[in-house]
Amino acid sequence: MIQQFADWLVYTAFGLDANTHLGVALNFFVYDSLKIVLLLFAISIVMGVVNAYFPIERLRNFLTTRKLYGLQYFFASLFGAITPFCSCSSIPLFIGFVKGGIPLGVTFAFLITSPLVNEVAVAMFAGSFGWKVTSIYVISGILLGMIGGLVLGKLKLERFLSDWVIKIQQMATAEQAEWETEHKTFMERLPIIVRDAWKIVKGVIIYVLIGIGIGATMHGYVPEGFFTTYLSGEHWYAVPLAVILAVPMYSNAAGIVPIIEVFVSKGVGIGTALAFMMAVVGLSLPEATLLKKVMTMKLIGIFFGTVAFMIMLLGWVFNTVM
Repeated sequence: MIQQFADWLVYTAFGLDANTHLGVALNFFVYDSLKIVLLLFAISIVMGVVNAYFPIERLRNFLTTRKLYGLQYFFASLFGAITPFCSCSSIPLFIGFVKGGIPLGVTFAFLITSPLVNEVAVAMFAGSFGWKVTSIYVISGILLGMIGGLVLGKLKLERFLSDWVIKIQQMATAEQAEWETEHKTFMERLPIIVRDAWKIVKGVIIYVLIGIGIGATMHGYVPEGFFTTYLSGEHWYAVPLAVILAVPMYSNAAGIVPIIEVFVSKGVGIGTALAFMMAVVGLSLPEATLLKKVMTMKLIGIFFGTVAFMIMLLGWVFNTVM
């Protein structure tokens, strides 16, 4: 329905041609803006319900006081892999984890893996490249989240969260204590949950629109041939170049798989293509603009730098062994 509305608004109401760069870019902007804002609101409500009823204190104590030998990062990455969210719509869950006091490294493990791997992308990847490559892709995505979360967790980066998130954490603690003492019914709590969800959406919506606008411009105006020309061949710089070119773009894993198939068919190495895909869905500029509300620029730089290095390393390994 959202796509139908975007098509009607851009191509019928505005009268733009679907074959023009402006028409494609504006259609992308309208569709993704509505989709992401609705997802943000819905997921924020779900996380509000979870924070209200789920014994988050017990989970936090479990993750911070027991010797799990890294399994907490595996569970967070696995949860990210089975949730069908893109990088931008993963942010409310990230906020919910931080709000509930879950260790930052564990939340990063989820945030890294969630956009990289989902069931739709896996099915499309299997149809395009076979189950052997698909299995390696899924395992690599989960490992990427685990290792990235572990590394970022060891750096103790909580001090680089934004003041906005810290304020949300304080409000959450107060609300949780109030609800535990008042024992309100779900219908009594629901208006508060919806109100808080809308506050989160209002707090980040400008970053969402800016990011999607950048992604829409790249989507509509940058020709596919530009990438295949410069990423083909066995040059060592193909992988880092793919990552750099991918960051300004925006798509989910399912949306980028058909483009990756075209890249590989035109001579781009599978590792280079995979690095491009992972950077598009996991390190997009729209995600960075949205994260600006949640993290300081220093933390965003550390997060992007760590994940980009691991993606490039993965791309080089894929190109070498396949």
